Amino acid sequence: MLIPLHPQNPNPRDLKKVIEILNRDGVIVVPTDTIYALACKLDSKKGIERMGKIAGKKPEKINYSLLCSDLSLISEYTAVIDKSVFRLLKNNLPGPFTFILKCNNHVTRSFAGNKKTIGIRVPDNAIAQHLIAQLGIPLVVSTLHHEDEIIEYMTDPEEIHEKFEHLVDCVINGGSGGNIPSTIVDCSNDEIVIIREGKGILNQ
Repeated sequence: MLIPLHPQNPNPRDLKKVIEILNRDGVIVVPTDTIYALACKLDSKKGIERMGKIAGKKPEKINYSLLCSDLSLISEYTAVIDKSVFRLLKNNLPGPFTFILKCNNHVTRSFAGNKKTIGIRVPDNAIAQHLIAQLGIPLVVSTLHHEDEIIEYMTDPEEIHEKFEHLVDCVINGGSGGNIPSTIVDCSNDEIVIIREGKGILNQ
């Protein structure tokens, strides 16, 4: 199913369709402020397992991230955040950054293995933000890669639908996606380290 949603003002009726899919342990493809991603609800173990099968990897081998709506939602799923790290998050979110933080039991019980850290994002994307706000829980996301090694990321929602329509429950068409991933910043240890340069310039 391909569901078109306006990038700035998504139709509430169509948003409701996506919410209903997610609440039934569905897996979707969602736009972010960087690239399109596979997604399901954090409390959906079936959805997380399906995402692993789609990616062709064991769940513990996939670099999942959580899409959160704001800093207060982040704090519900992470260990206590240091003041300097909190300031860094506040200065750069919403935005195209993935911050690796120590997670708490709300996260570890959703994943296979003894997960100690998780990537956290607050996307500057209206569709993703509407979904998270209505669900009241983060979305678990995993990057969609293109088969073409040069292109690397899939940007056309219709092409994504053609490839994944039998694997996911819906693809959101929120317009053409980007092909530059988020900048990844590891804040899980004493030193803050940029481990992948991507979209956005980190404001420290």
